[in-house]
Amino acid sequence: MKITINGTLREVEASATLYQLAEAERPEIPTALAVVNGKLRELFHGVREGDEIKFLPITDKSGYDALRRSLSMLFLAAVNDCYGQEAGNIVLHFAEGSGFWFTLSGFSGIGEDFISRVSSRMREMAAASLRFEKRSVPTADARELFRKLGMPDKEKLFRTRLSSSVNVYRLGNYEDYYYGFMLYDTSLLTKFKLIPLHGGVVVQMPDRENPDLIPKFSSSSKLFYAKTEGEQWAETLRIGTVADLNERIIEGDSSQLILISEALQEAKISDFAEMIVERGGVRFVMIAGPSSSGKTTFSQRLSIQLAAHGLVPHYIGTDNYFINREDMKPGPDGQLDFEGLSAVDVEKFNLDMMDLLEGKTIELPTFDFVTGKRIMSGEKLTMGKNDVLVIEGLHCLNDDLSYRLPRESKFKIYISALTQLNIDEHNRVPSGDGRLLRRIVRDSRTRGYSASQTISQWNTVRKGEAANIFPYQESADIVFTTSLPYELAALKTFAEPLLFQVEQDDPSWFEARRLLKFLDYFIAVPPTGIPANSILREFIGNGCFRL
Repeated sequence: MKITINGTLREVEASATLYQLAEAERPEIPTALAVVNGKLRELFHGVREGDEIKFLPITDKSGYDALRRSLSMLFLAAVNDCYGQEAGNIVLHFAEGSGFWFTLSGFSGIGEDFISRVSSRMREMAAASLRFEKRSVPTADARELFRKLGMPDKEKLFRTRLSSSVNVYRLGNYEDYYYGFMLYDTSLLTKFKLIPLHGGVVVQMPDRENPDLIPKFSSSSKLFYAKTEGEQWAETLRIGTVADLNERIIEGDSSQLILISEALQEAKISDFAEMIVERGGVRFVMIAGPSSSGKTTFSQRLSIQLAAHGLVPHYIGTDNYFINREDMKPGPDGQLDFEGLSAVDVEKFNLDMMDLLEGKTIELPTFDFVTGKRIMSGEKLTMGKNDVLVIEGLHCLNDDLSYRLPRESKFKIYISALTQLNIDEHNRVPSGDGRLLRRIVRDSRTRGYSASQTISQWNTVRKGEAANIFPYQESADIVFTTSLPYELAALKTFAEPLLFQVEQDDPSWFEARRLLKFLDYFIAVPPTGIPANSILREFIGNGCFRL
């Protein structure tokens, strides 16, 4: 029969599978998945006359996600083979470094014997090219299966699923459910490393751009603490997973859930204000974080708490110190870099800040994004002895931005929407997904952007974060998560209609469908009970702050 592969018409055997066709292509970078007639497919599927096929390498986002998911299952299967029930409950908590951090209730700590045994078993299974076998199970049967397997989170998760069946994967003697597609077999899972960390273990993944390389492991102690603290908040609310959240909503407890979530966050912001006051000598609170972290609302709420602690805060956005667009110099690629430090008038910023520190009066600038020019606002500012500047911007953790300011005068805060929930024990909710959904909702409301436009820009945004924010996060005095345990259930109402507008021939369609499938796990929460000062209001609207 005739099919089209990567744009070329081919004649193939009628019994051919996608895996066989991918192998015959002999690609330089191994194939992970395929797109067949516009739909993402795993490689065990067959093909039909007239199919149009595009193969996705493991360096593609969807392909790399499948690799990480498959390597996670390989780890769990190997632990099951080595230790069985002795391992206890195994939980994938969150991404750490370039891998996933797991804890095992059967172990108080992870030693060299565990690392050696499990690593060896994983390599044996990878060398054997074991298949990831997939079967469709009626939802009721799947709930019973996971009850017997000792996976209560999955049993609860499928209580609220409307679909009649669930896809269950098997690898060797191990069965599990996964949100997303898997590789064909274990043959591509030879690059990994197990690293003991804080009583658990990190399954370190290969680099996406160079899958033959395992990056040097690095872990941020402050970021790790913020992530675990976020999980503790969720546990306080009895919602460690999406299934727990759904149960609370079903019980009619969402209003109480929202109020306690917001109270926990407000208490933490109050603690930060107290820390700033107790340190003494702080004149500049520098706040940075990746896109859609809620930096502006957080800055406003921190300012209120600082005022409650006796200080006089003044908010300054470093965007107002952008250089005029006409004065920007193109980079090597011929494009203007709006996210690099070169887009900021660093000298003017430092001159103004030093003048303020010395008791002088300055006129604050403002940047007109329509004309691309910085203009003077007419607003004058002089700092008294109790005054403090709350400065928010992309580069605030980078001391090159504020190089003239004494270090002791600065208090640096890194914020990010670090998601507290998992879908279940073995399927995490990526923080990037929460931020992307926030941005889709806000861009539609404030800029008139479609979900497709926001999704198409997301990779560029993430690259800017990797270059300009993440390298400096460990220099922060404190790290804070702005994510709220209930927020994805609230964002669902706003995001779903926007995602459904993305057409199948749109390059953003796969990502839109993936996000829709993800949101389908949540029972929606109406926004009426969300306080006007909530960080979430920065995205869904009707907040009390001028943003």
